[in-house]
Amino acid sequence: MLTTEEINTLDRDHVWHPYAAMPNAVPCFPVEKASGCEITLNDGRVLVDGMSSWWAAIHGYNHPILNAAASAQMEKMSHMMFGGLTHEPAVTLAQELARITPGSGDNKLDKIFYCDSGSVAVEVAMKMAIQYWFNKGISAKSKFLTIRGGYHGDTFEAMSVCDPVGGMHHLFSSTLPQQLFCNRPETKYHEEWDESDIQNFQQALNKQKDEIAAVILEPIVQGAGGMRFYSPHYLQRVRDLCDEHDVLLICDEIATGFGRTGTMFAVEHAENVVPDILCIGKALSGGFLSFAATITSPKIARVFEQGPAGVLMHGPTFMGNPLACAVSLASLQLLQSYDWKEKIKFIEKQLTTELEPCMDSPHVEDVRVLGAIGVVEMKEPMDLKMMQPRVVEEGVWLRPFGKLLYTMPPFIIQSHELRKITQAMVTLATRRRV
Repeated sequence: MLTTEEINTLDRDHVWHPYAAMPNAVPCFPVEKASGCEITLNDGRVLVDGMSSWWAAIHGYNHPILNAAASAQMEKMSHMMFGGLTHEPAVTLAQELARITPGSGDNKLDKIFYCDSGSVAVEVAMKMAIQYWFNKGISAKSKFLTIRGGYHGDTFEAMSVCDPVGGMHHLFSSTLPQQLFCNRPETKYHEEWDESDIQNFQQALNKQKDEIAAVILEPIVQGAGGMRFYSPHYLQRVRDLCDEHDVLLICDEIATGFGRTGTMFAVEHAENVVPDILCIGKALSGGFLSFAATITSPKIARVFEQGPAGVLMHGPTFMGNPLACAVSLASLQLLQSYDWKEKIKFIEKQLTTELEPCMDSPHVEDVRVLGAIGVVEMKEPMDLKMMQPRVVEEGVWLRPFGKLLYTMPPFIIQSHELRKITQAMVTLATRRRV
């Protein structure tokens, strides 16, 4: 068994971490095990997890129900190609996803295309939108309209609809497909709606509707692009305008799906809004495995029978992985086995109360909470190299970025565990040294 020092040495020499240089300048902390909401480091320190492994592990770690589902499936098969074959885990999961997703009739989101990751789900959604119009004989509709401040993944088509200036991908701007961007919504979640907030979006549609295949956005919560919560009325107006201008609507729920914002899907904060295409991932498998899906309606799906290809031109090797399907179904059943809405309300109330003192700090710009998301926005960017060890010293695991110190804890978190996270956030925000 390797020592902590040996792990760190090998990691530094050979492992390239996300959003990092090589070797990594930001310290990494070797993990021995994890259970519930606790992460145990190799040196024996125990951290309360405030990140749900980038928002995915909503049931915490090492959950016996998910472990049992994985073990039972592995005894049968861990993987099987999906071309020309199918299996029970894939169809039963699809049935459950079709049951819980929004829509009805011809607009019911019940056609499920399985993917490997969230970024791939976005790629599939964008290909699906372009090919939809191509199949209808309208090949000019091949661009995408989105709002600034968004984030949709790190693959190329997904990068093209991330914020082109404040996002992480401006380095690649000359090689990315050129998409259309409008102003981000400024009306906050709880604020009274201001119709002028939709004008820039409306103008963009009016001007270029004939070349726009779809609008793509993160509903209600802009995640990695800034952790901003905007008015549900904005989403309603987007849906209305998409219908009026004959443009598809893609909702990226990879970060917000499965209860994170207080509703099963964030689009449900807006009345009667059903996207044409829905992207899900992260919490789909409870953070157990990388897994995602792109979901659409009969109205969209039937057009692919009529097109020249007769099929959707995409097919990942690990599509419909039976192990991931079995665990995801168990995760959905686990989520619905208790009153998760009340649990999210409890987390929201505690986050709101216990993060409020941060507003007294001269270093803090804003504090905002929605569902099981708590955000402290600093006035100046944080130095992650210095901040990350300080987070660990507080006995919690958070991953700050830019100006944002935030938490998205597992739904199973207990009050005393959440309090440790909020106390750490208050300490880090109000006694900021870096």
